[in-house]
Amino acid sequence: MLPAAAAVLALASALAACSNASPDPAAGGDDRGAITFATGKDTSGNLQKQVDTWNAAHPNEKVTIVELPASADDQLKQLQQNAQVKSDAYSVLGLDVVWTAQFAANRWIDEIPASTDTSGLLTSAIESAKYRGTLYAVPWQTNGGLLFYRTDLLTAAGITTAPATWAQMQDACAKVKALPQGKDVSCYAGQFDKYEGLVVNFAEAVQSAGGRVFDEQGNPTVDAPQAKAALTWLVSAFNDGTIPKAAITYKEEDGRKAFQDGTLVFLRQWPYVWDLANKTDGSSKVAGKFAVAALPGLNGPGSSTLGGLNLAVSSFGKNKATARDFITYLTGEEAQRANLLATSTAPTRTSLYADAALQKQFPYLPYLQKSLESAVARPKAVHYGDVSAAIQNAIAPVIAGDTDAATALTALQANLKQLTAQ
Repeated sequence: MLPAAAAVLALASALAACSNASPDPAAGGDDRGAITFATGKDTSGNLQKQVDTWNAAHPNEKVTIVELPASADDQLKQLQQNAQVKSDAYSVLGLDVVWTAQFAANRWIDEIPASTDTSGLLTSAIESAKYRGTLYAVPWQTNGGLLFYRTDLLTAAGITTAPATWAQMQDACAKVKALPQGKDVSCYAGQFDKYEGLVVNFAEAVQSAGGRVFDEQGNPTVDAPQAKAALTWLVSAFNDGTIPKAAITYKEEDGRKAFQDGTLVFLRQWPYVWDLANKTDGSSKVAGKFAVAALPGLNGPGSSTLGGLNLAVSSFGKNKATARDFITYLTGEEAQRANLLATSTAPTRTSLYADAALQKQFPYLPYLQKSLESAVARPKAVHYGDVSAAIQNAIAPVIAGDTDAATALTALQANLKQLTAQ
């Protein structure tokens, strides 16, 4: 971890570099001044600290954070409404990786100048910020799903390694269940409520069974045997108790709290849980008692869905030179290092994954980098919201036991073909 003085000095250097950057008028204007940053709620308080550092160094180019609603769906709606009326209320936009294509296609965000240095950023993250081969945003945070697991319970059950397959995970849970301390602990949970998390978890299950929801050309492939095997496993896992019934309403925070309360052996989650579950303030019963591994799959290690946030310049905002420089600042190595240290949020800078000091503090970094390297992006669909809704509407009734996997996937295949043909 950087000493406080060194961290401040490094951030100041990054800020100075931003101030000296030459504006590119072709990228949407070279005006400077106060700007706003529209993004999801800053639960850690660290983003405000980083903005405060910027503002202290740029008194004439101050940034104000505009917090969007907690729900990702509501965030998207608010950003869309702002763009549709061409409002200048937002300058820099924090976009989920799956929103970039829609905002670019509608010309709601500017192209990123060709002179922008993207070397040192994860390839998968860079690709998520492109639309039709052109960069429209800069990767700020990335995300890959990980398997959080109780090391204390597995050790007590005589298990020394994390499961690589679904069958191994279920076998491990059976052994834990036989222990006195494991009788009231459920096996596994992810995010299965009817929202974007269900899309992510379904896609990961399909990928982890050797299939894809969409192939590399963007064509839906949910009628393939691998997708049916994946959905069938999810249904059986709910039916046999591998996944507790309560998890059908789990979003990220529900699963995190269940794991921290000690009621789960395994949890599919994003890296941010590491810091929270390790707190020793009494909020977590599993601090120091868990580790992370790659997601399990049907026949071997599974595959994560790529998550994360990209930063883009609103086409309708003012002071775009300041906006571009602020993006450079937030996505720089030192700002990302500080963000990782404060929040355990996955960085997009490859150098941070190889940093020995960071690896010591965050042992999951090698697993996370491996997860990100094999992570599969969701489709770059202009109407991604409709694609997501179609998947949610098809999969939710199946895991609830209201329809069968084969029927739902056949109908979903036809629906996705129609949506992606638009």
